[in-house]
Amino acid sequence: PNQDDRPMAIWTHALSPEQLNALSRNTIGEHLGMEIIEVGDDFVRGRMPVDKRTHQPYGLLHGGASVVLAESLGSIGAGMVVGGSGAVVGIEINANHLRGVRAGWVTGTARPLHLGRSTQVWEIRIENDEGALMCISRLTMAVVAKVP
Repeated sequence: PNQDDRPMAIWTHALSPEQLNALSRNTIGEHLGMEIIEVGDDFVRGRMPVDKRTHQPYGLLHGGASVVLAESLGSIGAGMVVGGSGAVVGIEINANHLRGVRAGWVTGTARPLHLGRSTQVWEIRIENDEGALMCISRLTMAVVAKVP
């Protein structure tokens, strides 16, 4: 904690939601309608619509779309922790789908569980519009040398 007893930000290179959304142009995130809505001292939050872009054939949010949201949020966080000193790549992700969603938005919040020199582990909680947990995911990132 700092002098004000507030936690210090974990970011080496923090970006605003607007900057992060601009970086996501022409990516799967943009195609699925994802947007970053908040960057806190130790979390990244984003949302994704539940609509024809993200549905599976039975009208529910596709589990793969939830995994894309989770990996995107965790990867953004991992990259902001490392900053310019290196790069990060995803090496493992899992997701437990706890309840279905047919419409509205889902909101994911990524927080680190471990920030090491060679790996990072992130937990991503995805909730529906009512705030009910619908997916929990864990993402492991490798910290690698920055490509020149």
